[in-house]
Amino acid sequence: MLPAIDIDCPYCGETIVLFVDDSAGDQQYIEDCQVCCRPIQVSVTLDADGVPGVVVRAEDDA
Repeated sequence: MLPAIDIDCPYCGETIVLFVDDSAGDQQYIEDCQVCCRPIQVSVTLDADGVPGVVVRAEDDA
């Protein structure tokens, strides 16, 4: 089962659920917001215990 992580969309501010594939290691990808459909940049890092940490940004953030 994939871990579910609640995040706030950087565009509309709504809380959405991301399912993170923690078997893939550190990763970056784009996922559309389930509410406003805008592209969110997702960065996933795994700590030493394999627990995923997620950072999200708007596509136009530097």
